[in-house]
Amino acid sequence: MFRFPTIVLLLALVFKPSFADEPKSPNTEIDQQTRMQWFRDAKFGMFVHWGAYSQAGGEWNGETNHHEWLQLTAKIPLAEYTEFAKSFNPTRFDADQWVKIAKDAGMKYLVITSKHHDGFAMYDSPSSDHDIADVTQFNRDPLKELADACHKHGIRFCVYYSLGRDWEDPDVPTGRGDKVGFRSNLIDYPNESEKDFSLYFERKVKPQVRELLTGYGPIGIMWFDTYGLITKEQSLELKSLIRELQPECIINQRIGHNLGDYKVSEQEIPADGSYDPWESCITMNGHWGYNKADDNWKSPEAMIRSLVDIVSKGGNFLLNVGPTGEGVIPEPSVQRLAVIGDWMDVNGEAIYGCGPTPFGEELGKKVKDASGKTRVVGKSPWRATTKPGKIYIHLFEWPAGELSLPAIPGNVEDAKILGTDTDASLEVNSIGDRMTIRLPAERPEWAIPVICLTLAE
Repeated sequence: MFRFPTIVLLLALVFKPSFADEPKSPNTEIDQQTRMQWFRDAKFGMFVHWGAYSQAGGEWNGETNHHEWLQLTAKIPLAEYTEFAKSFNPTRFDADQWVKIAKDAGMKYLVITSKHHDGFAMYDSPSSDHDIADVTQFNRDPLKELADACHKHGIRFCVYYSLGRDWEDPDVPTGRGDKVGFRSNLIDYPNESEKDFSLYFERKVKPQVRELLTGYGPIGIMWFDTYGLITKEQSLELKSLIRELQPECIINQRIGHNLGDYKVSEQEIPADGSYDPWESCITMNGHWGYNKADDNWKSPEAMIRSLVDIVSKGGNFLLNVGPTGEGVIPEPSVQRLAVIGDWMDVNGEAIYGCGPTPFGEELGKKVKDASGKTRVVGKSPWRATTKPGKIYIHLFEWPAGELSLPAIPGNVEDAKILGTDTDASLEVNSIGDRMTIRLPAERPEWAIPVICLTLAE
């Protein structure tokens, strides 16, 4: 748990070294700080899982729980899957509309699947004919259109790339030890011992990464997935290639061997915070790719809570959408993003550019139950984010009468609820090691009100 005065916390957040395992030059730390600054400030991004699999809507031969892993989970041979991919023709795709949806939600960057585990590239790849240009009748480059729209609207354009899995390539083993064949394409390429990852790495990975970094303008993040059996030498070579082509491009940890610029948590929010940069990627329902049968949507308030919880721990929130085979972001996603955007319009200053909490107590304590499983108990019904001279208290519950907090270093000069009358200050009192804030009788109407504490210099 961290518990520091605000100034110390913010200095630590800014100057904490990267965990990247690479030779250090005198300027490495300065370069890394500059490279990561936009990411630390952005806090909120859109993840897009979209590909030929979206055409199926999660259904194959009557089974309705498939997703972006369709080729593997439905046990579809490559030739049949490629034939199916020919039907992918997203004529309703509108890159400008997608980016506006993200921007209106308060998102600052967008990560799109350029190639998922099926090996199907969502752009015209000179190094592979297993792509949207060569297989389908869709005579457009969706990545180029998205890149242009992002650059136009001030959103960082980023690309996902499946690194250690590719079910189209004959040389991608994905399991080792007692997991030989684990999540490999064993229908078309059953002999794992004959596969040579280095051939795939040279034939497809390096050329396609070069294509992405030279054909679409500035790339904010190379978002790798499933590094699999890549060697440390190959990860270093790939990182060097990225740094050569786009020195300011960020690399997530799934390039392998602890060589990334930031860590990733998938479908969960860690119990503890960290000064090192990190990101939680989470779905709106139960699937990454489009599944027409999945109506188990999270509420907008639940997703705002996740955003606040993540930022209070020093992380970024990458929230996923799964567009349809026609190229449309599902309406339930659009509606929820609009609500989040309304909340961000009022409370965005308590998210963007904010550091983690100065109150360790709010994160709760990790304990082990009888089965040995770790869980968190004692979480406070509020979270806190920080900026120089300010602490923001996000109220998950509206306390009756007053809010009690741990005391903070220094004096509170002013306290206001964001989005309410700018002249209406709240009464703040310090008693020993606690601080109380007198609250209005009526709770503001929007989800999760935020109190801004302005600290005296």
